[in-house]
Amino acid sequence: MLFQSKILKWQEAPPPPSTSRAPRPTTPAPPSALLHETLRGYPVVAVTGPRQAGKSTLLAHELAGWRQVTLEDPDVRAYAREDPRGFLARNGQPLVIDEAQHAPELFAYLQTVVDRHATPGQYVLSGSQNLALSARITQSLAGRVGLVELLPFSAAELSRSWLAAADLNTVLWTGGFPAVHARHLDPTRYHANYAATYVERDVRQLMQVHDLLLFQRFLRLCAGRIGQLINLSALAADAGISQPTAGAWLAVLEAGYVVRRLAPYHVNFGKRLIKAPKLYFIDTGLAAWLLGIQSPAMLDAHPLRGALFENWVIVEAIKHRVHRGDMRPLYFWRDNIGTEVDLLLEDGSAITGVEIKSGQTLADDMVRNLLAWRRHTAAGDARRPLALVYGGAGTFERWGVQVTGWRELAALG
Repeated sequence: MLFQSKILKWQEAPPPPSTSRAPRPTTPAPPSALLHETLRGYPVVAVTGPRQAGKSTLLAHELAGWRQVTLEDPDVRAYAREDPRGFLARNGQPLVIDEAQHAPELFAYLQTVVDRHATPGQYVLSGSQNLALSARITQSLAGRVGLVELLPFSAAELSRSWLAAADLNTVLWTGGFPAVHARHLDPTRYHANYAATYVERDVRQLMQVHDLLLFQRFLRLCAGRIGQLINLSALAADAGISQPTAGAWLAVLEAGYVVRRLAPYHVNFGKRLIKAPKLYFIDTGLAAWLLGIQSPAMLDAHPLRGALFENWVIVEAIKHRVHRGDMRPLYFWRDNIGTEVDLLLEDGSAITGVEIKSGQTLADDMVRNLLAWRRHTAAGDARRPLALVYGGAGTFERWGVQVTGWRELAALG
């Protein structure tokens, strides 16, 4: 079977159009379907994700009949904090509360309401400060809330809307934030504003960072370490901060959906394996801006092009699972002599090894680590599936490995 159906279990997307723009899909996109499914099972649903990922747009479109309020509005926020009981009574149900973390007083009253009437689909809470929102939920609404994460556009969503770029460099440089595509914004300017307006603001609010120049340096150093093992001591030394501060800042960036750690797989391998996680960015466009990449053409000779491509593929796999409510983690594998497989997809007892190479020309050394990994695992079980995603085109099998080009991967749902 093809890589997309057998290995990653991503669904086939419609074929590209010949001339005309394609119609909208007749079935709900994965985030929309997950939202409605979760609403059927929980009285409260929390929708989280990075700022500007489209949470408000998704809720306005999918829950058009609901009353919707935002606590970004100072007057509404003051009302919710000063009179939470009156706020909830006045707005009724069903109700969407955007940026709900700004009124922690609401959560205890929400608990009282949903405990009295345990009907599914009463409230939707959304927010961009995941750390703050999660803390409120854990304190007052644990067991009553279904979680939905919304990340920036996946390549499959862009492909279905015919917004996907025609070349790989542009895909990596542009990223997936909806505003860039919907409003045809310049990615360089957008990501500069995003870093200044959202990332730095959230860090200031959560961590009370006073020296933004130090934080900006830290953020750029993180971008320069995409795909590398996290060494907090070295990162802190390069940024000119303490190791505990580096750890705290990294945790906030992860909670804010700026970066994501990929854990190593070390079950049943003992001390032979590396146990430090690797670092990736949720959006390659933001990472490219932080690296000073001003145009797609600059990627041709950039030393981190391969790392950005690896980042893109791994985050596509994350989006594929997250937008379907699949909470299974992803892993990488690396032993103590440097043999590494970029991505492991675990499905029960089955584990698929995926290698990621940005080159357009196939070479047998692209799969060397995959074959070594299979020899190390399950007594060299030849049935253990192997996959290669590369910067070329086509979907086929070679060397016993399912090979998929980046365009074919981007077209999968």
